[in-house]
Amino acid sequence: MIKPLNRSLETEIQKRIDEKTKPLGSLGQLEHLAKQIALIQGTLNPKLNMPSLILFAGDHGLVDEGISPYPQQVTVEMLKNFVAGGAAINCFARQHDLDLSLIDCGTKIAFSHPQVIPARQGPGTKNSLKGPAMTNEQLKSAVEHGRKLVLARKKVGSNVIGFGEMGIGNSSAAALITSRLCDVPLEACVGRGTGCDDRQLRQKSQVLRAVLENHSTAQSPLEVMQAFGGFEMATALGAILAAAEEGILILMDGFIMSAVGLAAVTLQPHVLEYMVFCHRSASPGHRIILETLGVEPVLDLSMRLGEGTGIAVAYPLLESAVCFLNSMASFKEAEVSRSL
Repeated sequence: MIKPLNRSLETEIQKRIDEKTKPLGSLGQLEHLAKQIALIQGTLNPKLNMPSLILFAGDHGLVDEGISPYPQQVTVEMLKNFVAGGAAINCFARQHDLDLSLIDCGTKIAFSHPQVIPARQGPGTKNSLKGPAMTNEQLKSAVEHGRKLVLARKKVGSNVIGFGEMGIGNSSAAALITSRLCDVPLEACVGRGTGCDDRQLRQKSQVLRAVLENHSTAQSPLEVMQAFGGFEMATALGAILAAAEEGILILMDGFIMSAVGLAAVTLQPHVLEYMVFCHRSASPGHRIILETLGVEPVLDLSMRLGEGTGIAVAYPLLESAVCFLNSMASFKEAEVSRSL
């Protein structure tokens, strides 16, 4: 079980924030972030050590039904691009000194490289229109792989980890998970993903309605993940749960990873206390998840790329939150008069 945050320091943390040389609440969401990070770490002087970003890659058998304008081979091609350092997340990770780990959870085409950590459950999931996306054994194995990945990052000193993904078809899986776990119409969750035109969007919606109907008995988070999810999503689920158990600050990206986060919170509600949602995606389903969880993301830039890019762009703001809490003078220290 994941424990709730120890809030014994909450009053003292808030007092420390309020005594800084500024009007009360004037740093807005940065104050909330500073307080959350301090509570997670159980200290008045939090630190962000060895920030890590784990990027999970996997393929989806449902792509065979024409739900994406891109073929499944793009997943492994992008994995090669990550290795070469040419993707958006590579640029942003270098810019902000984030340690980037690449995980092959089950691309259709296997790709072996020293920079890619193998965690394969198979050559992509099965076609969820015709049956469960994965077996129960594959789900358990993926969750355990995710747990081990987080423990390895903690062992080297990381106390803040973000989770990103790459997988052609995974916006469809996220829409199915969101619709079922939030109990909202599927149509409200379905977006254009990697760029569907109107015809492709109609085809996608039609297929997804049939998938949802075929798995009407899948209701619990694990049943839903087994029925609709991808290996990259199941591995991320294990990683998120492990990070919360270990008291690590969890940075959430956009729609796909937030759908996994939704499953994690539905399983273990206290996971939410360890999460920072870094941006609001342009994907309609992401807005539903954020509203359901009652969270306000750090940024709203109409991004919908995935890869953990929202995390990397938002990360400097977390640094700013920690910086002001640790370094900004108090009224007493600066000998500045407070308001009457």
